[in-house]
Amino acid sequence: MAGRFRLATFNIENLDWSPSGQDEFERRLAVLRPQLAAIDADILCLQEVDAQRPTAHAPRRFVALDRLVEGGGYEHFFRAASLRPGSDAPADIHNLAILSRWPILERRQLYHDIVAPWRWTPPAEKGASAQPIDVAFDRPMLYARIALPDDASLHVLNLHLRAPRAVPLTGQGDRNSSRAFAEGQWLAAQKREAQALEARLFVDSLFDEASAPLIAVCGDFNSEAYDAPARILWGADDPYGPRGLAPLAARVEERARFTVVHAGRKTLIDQIMASPALAARCETASILNEGLADEATAPDPILGSLHAPLVASFRL
Repeated sequence: MAGRFRLATFNIENLDWSPSGQDEFERRLAVLRPQLAAIDADILCLQEVDAQRPTAHAPRRFVALDRLVEGGGYEHFFRAASLRPGSDAPADIHNLAILSRWPILERRQLYHDIVAPWRWTPPAEKGASAQPIDVAFDRPMLYARIALPDDASLHVLNLHLRAPRAVPLTGQGDRNSSRAFAEGQWLAAQKREAQALEARLFVDSLFDEASAPLIAVCGDFNSEAYDAPARILWGADDPYGPRGLAPLAARVEERARFTVVHAGRKTLIDQIMASPALAARCETASILNEGLADEATAPDPILGSLHAPLVASFRL
């Protein structure tokens, strides 16, 4: 629509392809392509985009994503995608992608650029000294600066924070014990919150560079609306303050304010957070969750996604 643009985030749930799984992939395409058409985004942040080897020894590339957008409205969009840290190729699973109707002026990924990796030594057990554990993020974040048609720049940060699943601990006794589970869950929370901190400190640098930047932090936070990662990203007790990041999903009617269903419980873990200047341009927000499957009982393989897309519309 003239004078407006749509920004969306969508965890596309392990988008993968293999020559042996061609029929299954075609069934997924039949579900996902109409979803992408319904999103109708000008800028689309995707999570869980896997990368494949077209042949046994070829480098990994985004075969499944290329096939998904082929012939559709996103086929000729500009694209930024994450890489495996320390390499020039994508990871096999859980890459991030930003698709944009308009040129991407700058792109980079952040992986311990601000918050350094750290070591943690578990408490000693039964008098035995514990070995320190190196702790690092599971994957990078992806940043793009996009040229909007009104000559403004939109800063987009796409992230996928650590899931609340216990980090496996090796060399720490019984890996199936309640102690190992508790320590692994604590480490998962530390990773999630530390990466939220890196995102927030990067956002602060954008606020430092301009008086009223247009900033959107999008993605799968793997935590709910008032949990620590979201509150860290707000940057203050009030997310609507002068350097806050306002959660645009709060504009969605409460009964529809969810992006995942787990064992009958509806949760909001996918977010678009906007700086004050961008939030002031927001006209609508919606979550396309009609018919969303319950991830606890969904059949395997998944045909669509167990996450619902979150879409926001803005004035240019």
